[in-house]
Amino acid sequence: MKKLSVMMFGVLFSTISFSQTIKEKDVPTSVKNAFQQKYPQANVEKWEKEGANYEAEFDFNEVDQSVLIDVQGNIIETEIEIMLSELPKSVTEYIKTNHKGQTIKEATKISDSKGTITYEVEIKGKDLIFDRNGSFIKSTND
Repeated sequence: MKKLSVMMFGVLFSTISFSQTIKEKDVPTSVKNAFQQKYPQANVEKWEKEGANYEAEFDFNEVDQSVLIDVQGNIIETEIEIMLSELPKSVTEYIKTNHKGQTIKEATKISDSKGTITYEVEIKGKDLIFDRNGSFIKSTND
């Protein structure tokens, strides 16, 4: 289980760290089709290439979201902006204790293809990652 967690966050870190904006014409048809099947009513605001995968950023029902799709059209993970009240209480307690005076700029719920849920919280210059229960996992520079 620990190996899986480390591996998952390695993938997450690499996708966060090494993305570049690309034009829609450079996104493979299989990726665009997978997006349209999953979100037929949504329009992509921005495409990014993250390693070998593609991330579509979009607004759906007035909520900022993104989806990471591999070249075969498989959804790897989804990220949905959430209200701070939707975070596990231990996340906000962690911020108050370990990052005094900092305010949360944005919170997202991340679900991977296996159903693993994590939370990402943006504070001044950092992204903090928490597990499903709100236990701190790691910090990355924004």
